[in-house]
Amino acid sequence: MKISFALGQRRPLDQATAWGCLTTNLAIPGGGSLVAGRAAGYFQLLLALTGVVLTSVHGLKFIFWYVNDWAQLQQTQLDTAANFQELWSRLRPAAIGVAVFLAGLFWAVASSVGILLESKKARSSTPPVMGQDK
Repeated sequence: MKISFALGQRRPLDQATAWGCLTTNLAIPGGGSLVAGRAAGYFQLLLALTGVVLTSVHGLKFIFWYVNDWAQLQQTQLDTAANFQELWSRLRPAAIGVAVFLAGLFWAVASSVGILLESKKARSSTPPVMGQDK
């Protein structure tokens, strides 16, 4: 099986393929855009992968830190804001990774809506073929 990241030819898509691009973009941001022949899919995919890597790396660091400092975090202190500040400073990079992933996902969904609208325009502008019943 050969996998290619070459951009497909941009052409008018039928309704079913456009919906397939939408669901592919929901599963793998940028994948459906690439199938539809849009170069923006590469950047959507890059944003999503960057977000996943950032979230995974910094999320694991946060988990290890939290497990190691569990006892210190559970002590009753007068200044609970200091604990929250420390917690947030350790969690922020993972949250940024989630935001980067969501940016790629929302961009991919917006691209999918454009693909769906283009497929509706292409379908409505195509005259029916004589001799076919529908």
